[in-house]
Amino acid sequence: MAYLDFSKVGISFTRGGRTSEVLREVDLGVEKGQYVSIIGHSGCGKSTLLNIVAGLLRASTGGVLLEGREVNSPGPERAVVFQNHSLLPWLTVRENVALAVDKVFAGRKSSAERRDWIDANLALVNMTHAADKRPAEISGGMKQRVGIARALAMEPKVLLLDEPFGALDALTRAHLQDQVMEIHTRLGNTIMMITHDVDEAVLLSDRIVMMTNGPSATIGEVLEVPLARPRRRLDLVEDPIYGHARAAVLEFLYARHAAPALAA
Repeated sequence: MAYLDFSKVGISFTRGGRTSEVLREVDLGVEKGQYVSIIGHSGCGKSTLLNIVAGLLRASTGGVLLEGREVNSPGPERAVVFQNHSLLPWLTVRENVALAVDKVFAGRKSSAERRDWIDANLALVNMTHAADKRPAEISGGMKQRVGIARALAMEPKVLLLDEPFGALDALTRAHLQDQVMEIHTRLGNTIMMITHDVDEAVLLSDRIVMMTNGPSATIGEVLEVPLARPRRRLDLVEDPIYGHARAAVLEFLYARHAAPALAA
């Protein structure tokens, strides 16, 4: 059994007497330390699948196991970073991270140990200099780095990223991608990321899970990305493995599984 195991996962929603099947029979195994991206057109259930792993939604059929234990509710071993940073505006950067640390480590770490741990995680994302600032005083990219620090400070077994760079400008996005790669290399944590960006998926991932179109979406193909780590984006521009992986994802998304509006 895989470290994170999806078995026949399906989910349907009923409204006004009508039932809509969003996901059907999703089978996937994620090994410890892997970086896995889920990609597909809008409406294919990517975020729904992530929310099932996070314990925010219950699967209608099948289930998810983490280290052999069923996932059926939220928990600190599965930390989520959303596209919206979700920082509390009246708290400082340090206080926002402290919310998670105090919740998870109360009774396990002393006050001084928790403060040191908060500072260590802010340093991991290069935000020490802004620890006493409030969200309104920092940029969008900085806010997202704080969100990542808050998630990592919980010491999750799985880090769940729901389009974490989607609202950022291109340069900030690239910088944060590089930083997440560095953190992943340093910590060896297991990451599952939702993305619409083909280049982002190939750059960051060990495996890319490509979803068919909804409704009743499922996994169409899983692509291995055998690029050595650490990775530098400039070195990959002419890399044939990178080019092949990128072409394979584009072919899946735009030739075999075009967006419904395009296919009409």
